[in-house]
Amino acid sequence: MEKDPFEEYIKNAEATKQEKGYAWQTAIGLQAVDGLKTSDYLKNTAIRNIEGEISFKDANDLIQSYYAKKPSTSDEDRTEEADKVSARIAALLSEKTFNFSVNEYLSIHKKLFAGIFKHAGQIRDYNITKKEWVLDGQTVLYGSATELKATLEYDIAEEKRFSYQNLSIDKVIHHYAVFVSNLWQNHVFGEGNTRTTAVFFIKYLRKHGFNVTNDIFAKNSWYFRNALVRANYTDIQNGIHETTEFLELFLRNLLLNEKNPLNNRTLHIKWKFNQEVAKPNIVDSKPDIENKLNLKTEKNIQAIREAFSDKKIFGRSDLMNVIDLKASRASELIKIMLNFNIIEPVSGFGKGKYKFKK
Repeated sequence: MEKDPFEEYIKNAEATKQEKGYAWQTAIGLQAVDGLKTSDYLKNTAIRNIEGEISFKDANDLIQSYYAKKPSTSDEDRTEEADKVSARIAALLSEKTFNFSVNEYLSIHKKLFAGIFKHAGQIRDYNITKKEWVLDGQTVLYGSATELKATLEYDIAEEKRFSYQNLSIDKVIHHYAVFVSNLWQNHVFGEGNTRTTAVFFIKYLRKHGFNVTNDIFAKNSWYFRNALVRANYTDIQNGIHETTEFLELFLRNLLLNEKNPLNNRTLHIKWKFNQEVAKPNIVDSKPDIENKLNLKTEKNIQAIREAFSDKKIFGRSDLMNVIDLKASRASELIKIMLNFNIIEPVSGFGKGKYKFKK
């Protein structure tokens, strides 16, 4: 398992370094919600910032300069996005400012994704669907494009009016779960909704006096996203109902330092039916991504493994040729294999190249 470069700062450093360590750890961990990974250059830059050698502005400038000299040559390689957004999230989480408002929410998205998405900070004007692993390929019903601004304003206004006075901590956590799941379900932006919502929510929790200085977001960001999905999906015919129970477990670990297991497989809508089914013969070294691959995906991965041993390098176009996939499906399959820790990126062969782990 790869060593966390920030662990030593979090355990042993003075308060300022600890805060920076958590900020960077959370920022990098949140990239997993979209299956992204950061570069070693970003991690080294982060350490320089934690050590006090450079400021957050310096760190952002260095990342910008690095990619200005080394532009991405592959549509499927999103390391540049992961690096830039991580540096911006770390800076935002380290700021001692926050305004609980619609403008703040939109502003966070703009700050995170300016120069990355053309629509940074803009409310989407089209409807969207997204196939979700946790829903076995189904989608959440996201907010209608024509109602997004009004719905977002309503959610923020209602939360401002809500009083937490005299509530038990259990009810507080339940309300937080309902609020953040409703906020996320709007899916105000074309891309980057979960990362924006997470940053906004962390700063809101801090406004309420919670430190939120632990590794829960960093190590369980994909669980957080899947829990948001399950909080917004109902299929009455199949006995599936939207529930905040998974979000509440996450929040109890985050806010109360509880140790509830956060395993993604338990969020899958077919988990109850699959508990007795043998798991596929694919090793998963990440306990927070213990999933059951569907049969078609497992067969595709096996075909790819047979074509490319652990010593062969491949990219998206290679997958398209081996198993006759469209570009979008090949990219999705690469993301799945990365999430399951089956493959790893390699350098020196151009952008977007991978190999199987032993």
